[in-house]
Formats: sequence, structure tokens, C-alpha cells
Amino acid sequence: MMRVRLAAVLTTLAVLPAAGCSAGGSPERVADTTTPPPSGSPVPTDSLPDSLTAQKLEWSECRTPDSSQGDSGGSPSPLPDGAPWECTTMKAPLNYADPEGDTLDLALIRARSTGGEGERIGSLLFNFGGPGGSGVVTLPAFGSDYTELAKRYDLVSFDPRGVGDSDGLVCMSDKQLDDYFAADPVPSGEAEERDYTNRLRAFDNACEAAAGPLLPHLTTVNTARDMDLMRQVLGDKKLHYFGISYGTQLGGVYAHLFPQRVGRAALDAVVDPTADAREGALAQTKGFQQALTTYMESCAQSENCPLGSTPQEGEQKLRDFLENLRSHPLPTQDPDGRPLTESLAWGGIAQSLYSEDFWPFLTQGLEEAMASENPDGTILLTLGDSMNGRNQNGTYSTLQSSLVAINCADTDQRYDVADVHDALPEFTDASPVFGPGMAWSLLSCTDWPVTGTQSHPDVSTTTDATLLLIGTTGDPATPYAGTQNMKEALGKDKAVELTYEGEGHGAYNSGDTCVKDTVNAYLLDGDVPTDGKTCP
Repeated sequence: MMRVRLAAVLTTLAVLPAAGCSAGGSPERVADTTTPPPSGSPVPTDSLPDSLTAQKLEWSECRTPDSSQGDSGGSPSPLPDGAPWECTTMKAPLNYADPEGDTLDLALIRARSTGGEGERIGSLLFNFGGPGGSGVVTLPAFGSDYTELAKRYDLVSFDPRGVGDSDGLVCMSDKQLDDYFAADPVPSGEAEERDYTNRLRAFDNACEAAAGPLLPHLTTVNTARDMDLMRQVLGDKKLHYFGISYGTQLGGVYAHLFPQRVGRAALDAVVDPTADAREGALAQTKGFQQALTTYMESCAQSENCPLGSTPQEGEQKLRDFLENLRSHPLPTQDPDGRPLTESLAWGGIAQSLYSEDFWPFLTQGLEEAMASENPDGTILLTLGDSMNGRNQNGTYSTLQSSLVAINCADTDQRYDVADVHDALPEFTDASPVFGPGMAWSLLSCTDWPVTGTQSHPDVSTTTDATLLLIGTTGDPATPYAGTQNMKEALGKDKAVELTYEGEGHGAYNSGDTCVKDTVNAYLLDGDVPTDGKTCP
């Protein structure tokens, strides 16, 4: 029965807003640039040629998303009030320093405002994070959560450049990615370390071969410029925006680049723009450990918790279970015969901590995988596949390939193996379960073929608008402290902070009525809440 229920939520799992672990490191070691970065100075979006700023979008019925966008369950269903979804593409310059040159086709989706005459404010643009998540799939998947907002806004989202149907990047074949994600996440000894770094290098080389001239242009700054072009083409004087997870960083960068064009902007599950790559990864390690402990405390209250009666007992059992998977992967019911490896189980556990709604699936998955007779890793494998962007038919979305490409294009920091060894004690102390793997993931950009742009995203702004920042105290992926850091980085009196005392990644879609009512009042009526308000 649990497997039937799990299959029913696979689509939701695939589009959960997420923030990828930042990859990078000390700026002393920068990879050779085999693909040249953009040259020249970017042209302001209001100075782009008419062929871009005056383009007319041809909206039509949305087709079923393809595998690069992720599992979707078919073409998007209308909103509860019957408003249909429409899709189109918008041209944007590949290189904003050469706006007359090559262009990209960016995929967009919208549902028109359902309010009466005079009620419509304009467009509300969504970005759901990753980086690497498809907005064209995610917005309709969560569409029922935004029915109140649809009364005054056209709900609009998009696949950012390099994502999904916007020249989405998938670096390897499906079989190669199966092997890549199943491999050991934590090498032991020099030989395994060489294998690990060679595996990352092969992935990086495959990304360069797959992306060609696109790779240097997959930056958050360029996506922010794309959003301003969308604002113009959609006919809005101000950009009204709802960013979740990485979408909050994107929103902060937009506010820095286009301060006079910021409208009402809600940023939920806030990324810390002040943390460097190592600091960000360590903060996530602590966040996932906190969420795991909270889950284990909840699990321990049930009679049949597979992790025992205390978080301490549960953590040891979990560590032993993962260690055993390294040499003894578990059988599954996967049609391709894939077993559950340590890496896939690790990812499945992490995926489950993004939302309290998925704790029952984690418990059932652990029960079946840790059974003394006929252990079965199917549920944990399914959860791990969701984290990696693997579709039910065995294909992969752009999620993880795009995440690495965008992160590495953004950051100029690069780690080496010695840096990881230096970081391992601190990461392991923060979380024996997640720490070692998170420390080794810092090598993700070491041999990336494009030099990144900066150590930190610049979100400082002179806007007259007041941004709304929403932080969740139990958020594993964008820990709560990042909300205050974003507020300070934006500048004095540029934002107010709303705190949700709860679990999971993102507050608005948690079901908490206090959060939803507060954000709706801000976006619909311009009611800025008292700074420091707490829900529930």
C-alpha cells in the first residue's frame, strides 16, 4: 500500500523547491578556462534591440513536458477555478554583452488573472529554486496553493537558461548518470580519492561537451537580466516576484541590478548570500542534521520506529546501515535492476527531510530496507532518484546537471583534496551522517571548465520597495540564519523578516495559514507586515 501512495506523490517530490549545496572553495586555486567567459560589458535590458524588447509572445495550450523538465504526470491541469495554463517561448540574448548575437528560447508558462475588471495588478513571476528546477512544471504542480494570488495576478514561471526546455543541460547519458549517482559519496584512501576526483572530472568534461558555447552564460546575473526582459515583454512596469530557495538569491541579485524596477517581492526559504562555498555547505550540513534529529525524535514516539527509541540510537543505526550499504547494496524492485547504494540511500534520506509530509515515506523506506529478512531498498531508491532528477521512465531531468553548471558559473572559488581533508573534521562533527559527503561535494567545481564570476552574489540594493523575507526555523536546505544575513546584505530598511516556526524547506506551501495570509496580504494589497513577525 505504501508503494502505491509513494508513486502518487513522485511528481510532487520531483518539483519540491530545493537549494543545491554550494560548490566551490578557496579562490587560490582556479580551474583552467577552456571555454571563454563572456566578453565586453553587458547592455542594460532597456537598451536591448527592439527584436527582443518588443517581441510578441504567442501563448498556446501547454504540451506535456518532456523528460528534461522532470516527471509531470502529463499536461498541466487548470487551476481550481478553471483557469487554464498557457505556454510560450521568449527570446533572450545568449550573451548580454552581444545582444545582437545568438539568442536562447526561454520556456514560459502562465495562468491569466481570474479577478474582475480593475483587480489585476500585473504578472507575478515565480522561481522555485534549485538552481535547476523547471518552473514550467513546478508552478502548475503547486498551482492550487496560489489561487488567491491568481485573483489579482497572472501567475507566470519559466525554465531558466540551461534548465528544462530552455536549452536545458543534461551532461551524461541516462546509464552514465545512473552509475555516477550510485557511486560512493565518501572516498577512503588515495585510490578511492583518485577514483572520486576522476569521476567528477569526467562529469565536468561531459557537461562542457554537451553545453558547448552555452556554459559560460549560465549565471544567476544573466537569469536576473532575463527576468527583466520578461517584465518588459509581459508589459509590467515593476517586477512582482515570488522566489523560493535559490529563487531568493535570484531575487536579491535582481534587486541589486534593477533596484528601480522591484515591485512586491516575497523571498521564501532564504539563501544566505554572505556565506562562501565552504560556509554554505557547512550550514546546510548542520541544517540537515537538525532536521534529521527532529525526524528521529518524532519517529521514536511510534512503537515500530526502525531507528529505535532515541535520536542517539537512531543516528548510530543509520550510520551502520549506510556503512553496510557501501559493500552490500540492497536489492530493489527497480525495473532496471539497480540496487540501493550508500549514495542513493543518503540522497533519499536527505530528500525526505525537505518536507514533514514525507517523513512517513522515510520511515516506511527504512523499515523495509533495514528488515532482518528480505530487506528491500525500493522506497529509499525512489526518494534518492527524486533528489537526482531521475524520472520514472529512467531518463533524467536537467536538475542536477544545471545545478552544478549554474553554481560553478557563479562562484570563483575552487577547492582541492587537501582543502577537503582540512574541512572533514568540522563537517563530520556537525553531522556524522551528512557531513563527510557534504565535505567531499565541495570538489564539484574544482575542474569546472569555466571560471566563475565572484565569491558572493551581490544583493545590495537602493530600491524603494520593501522586500518580504520568510525564514523557517527547521529548514534543512536554507538554514534560518540566512534570512537575517540576506536582510542585512540587502541594506538598511530594504526588507522585513517573517519567521515560520516549523519544519521543512519553504513556509508558504507548508499549509500554515498565518504565513499564507501574511504573504497574500503583502502581495495582493501591499500590506507590509511588522518586521520580526512570527508564525504560527
